[in-house]
Amino acid sequence: MMAVVNREDFEEAIVKIGRVTKVVKGGRRFRFTALVVVGDKKGTVGYGTGKAKEVPDAIKKALDDAFKSLVKVNIHGTTINHDIEHKYNASRILLKPASEGTGLIAGGAARPVLELVGVKDIIAKSLGSNNPNNLVQATVEALAMIKG
Repeated sequence: MMAVVNREDFEEAIVKIGRVTKVVKGGRRFRFTALVVVGDKKGTVGYGTGKAKEVPDAIKKALDDAFKSLVKVNIHGTTINHDIEHKYNASRILLKPASEGTGLIAGGAARPVLELVGVKDIIAKSLGSNNPNNLVQATVEALAMIKG
């Protein structure tokens, strides 16, 4: 995707930590999943998932995965250039540019993605499923499709 990046320039947001249970003969085995978004607030954003026996390990794996999926986004001032609607699985995201001073109007898992990409004025509406994994991917794909 992108050239080598300096990880210090990026901020991270943990969107979701899930506990997964596997039932075995001796009882229950717990594992943790983490969904993490990274961004430099200058137009680059990525997300990743990780799974491990301990939460910090899952977050570390998710961070490593997120840096592998970085995408560049065309930002126009503090907002985006045009409306865009994108669907991923059952999640649908609608992004609309907003005038200066509107702020970031977004909910759920779309909010950290938009914050970390560096958009300050936008209106986002989540339609359909609000599953964090699908919503984050739909948002990142929608941002990547914006024309410069």
